[in-house]
Amino acid sequence: MKKYYIVLILITCFNHAFSQEKAYKTKEVAFQAGEQITYKLKYGIFSAAEAVIKVENSPLKFDGHPALHINTTAKTVGTFNLLFKVRNEYHSYIDPVTLLPYYYSETRQESSYRHSDKVTFNHDTNVITADKGKFPFKGDVFDFLSCYYFARNIDVSNLKIGETLELHYFLEDGIHALTITFMGREQVKCGLGTFNCLKFNPTIIPGRIFRKNSKLYLWITDDKNRIPIKAHVELIVGSLVMDLSQASGLKYPLNPVKK
Repeated sequence: MKKYYIVLILITCFNHAFSQEKAYKTKEVAFQAGEQITYKLKYGIFSAAEAVIKVENSPLKFDGHPALHINTTAKTVGTFNLLFKVRNEYHSYIDPVTLLPYYYSETRQESSYRHSDKVTFNHDTNVITADKGKFPFKGDVFDFLSCYYFARNIDVSNLKIGETLELHYFLEDGIHALTITFMGREQVKCGLGTFNCLKFNPTIIPGRIFRKNSKLYLWITDDKNRIPIKAHVELIVGSLVMDLSQASGLKYPLNPVKK
């Protein structure tokens, strides 16, 4: 997979979840059609990028089954448009009950680079069909959007500090795996207030922008919404912070801690 850094950091912040092999989905879905959430990405004191994620009822059906449509746009802002302009759009169509993906597409414009992909998930034959070919898989495999929404529905009631879990998702050229460690519970402040959160530490592969010992921390609301509200990742020079800035159409009230 090519390393287009700003979008990969956005994807990394959104992706981290648990596989169904080691954790189980709750019966009640944590989100609904009409939900819209917005994240800001900052490099130091500078605004770097923004991502907006929407959930809608889809008019499309897959083998006669209804679907939810998840639509995400990600773009750089301000000075970062001059340094590395990003204009990306992602679509995922998922089963509203199992939350498994039927179909995924992306259109990425990252500086002079252009990329698009269309991906079909066949969970009966366990084959993913993408622009680059066919990819057999085992177990539950997601695109990064459906992975993010599936993660919000994991039963975390029995998680213990230090426990490590795994996710699997398809992106561009194959199926990828990441691990994540539960770090405990903390109160964390974002653009919408201070919230009781679950803290996680996903693994990072060292490279041109990550140090060997770089850390990524992700905080998710410890409530029925299970929304990631903040992420912090260390770079070779400086760090990036993802922050929840807007949320509407939520299935459950978003209740900040009262001071």
